[in-house]
Amino acid sequence: MELSTFLDYAGDPRTAADQAAALESAGLDAVWVAEAYGFDSPTIMGYLAARTERMKIGSAILNVYSRTPALIAQTAAGLDAISGGRAIIGLGASGPQVVEGWHGKAYDKPLGRTRETIELTRRILRREVIDHHGITDMPRPGGLGKPLKILTRPVRPAVPLYVASLGPANVRMTAEIADGWLPTLFIPEKAHEVWGTPLAEGAARRDPALGELQIVAGGLLAIGEDAAAARDLVRPRIALYVGGMGAPGKNFYNDLAVAYGYEKEARLIQELYLDGRQRDAAAAVPDEFCELISLCGPEGYVRDRVEAFREAGVTMLDVTPVGPDPARLVETVKNWL
Repeated sequence: MELSTFLDYAGDPRTAADQAAALESAGLDAVWVAEAYGFDSPTIMGYLAARTERMKIGSAILNVYSRTPALIAQTAAGLDAISGGRAIIGLGASGPQVVEGWHGKAYDKPLGRTRETIELTRRILRREVIDHHGITDMPRPGGLGKPLKILTRPVRPAVPLYVASLGPANVRMTAEIADGWLPTLFIPEKAHEVWGTPLAEGAARRDPALGELQIVAGGLLAIGEDAAAARDLVRPRIALYVGGMGAPGKNFYNDLAVAYGYEKEARLIQELYLDGRQRDAAAAVPDEFCELISLCGPEGYVRDRVEAFREAGVTMLDVTPVGPDPARLVETVKNWL
């Protein structure tokens, strides 16, 4: 099992990137850079490539609406080149609030777009001449364009492509065609119940050449006799996702909370959050939910949590260290893996 962390993108990206790079010597294997509707991730990933030597650098995520498949392939090739073959490209459909509200694109055909983007990115990185007609036309019919192949020679003919997915159809597709899976709010004890069937169905159609599906999941990390209190730090994040990431009936994370068995709580969190009562929404998050998506407590307890994620199929444990010495926490957990 490998170890990764998500870059804190809410503050100064240089400071956050420097902090993440400092964890490389502590054993961190990868860093993920989010985008949402803040700073773009490729710029920060390029900075990280220059600041690090060994760890992988991933996007989590590039949405498949605001960039063409060709541009995503160029980003993969460029990042892989400047990092010496350490790129991972996390892709996803994001959600209608970002895609339509920020990027001004219609939120249509999310699965088809993701599948097509993966297919075209792989073909482009193999330096194929692209003559493709589907959701994206390359070249555009009736225009002056002609079929092209990427001008430069990628460092690797295949950069790992991971997909952020939650719904059954999207998870099924991820297990079929992606190199890796980026689930959110992952509870290892409940994962098989929620996703076991679509994962198995997708795996049955998977090309053996792709190898085993890699799974990235984890949570807050704090180790100590009083570290359980750190679980409360995850409440606002759960409330944001379950309550604020979409309108009623259009929130994938709320649907996930319901699937986990928190139906009444999910409804209340959303009502409070959309009413502007974010603190009350955070307070309504079940204690069990906070505990099960975290790795916070005495050392023996945290070791058990690590094993729970491993048993659920996680191949890269993603942690957010809490406390004054994140490097020590990363080094401690890395030694367990």
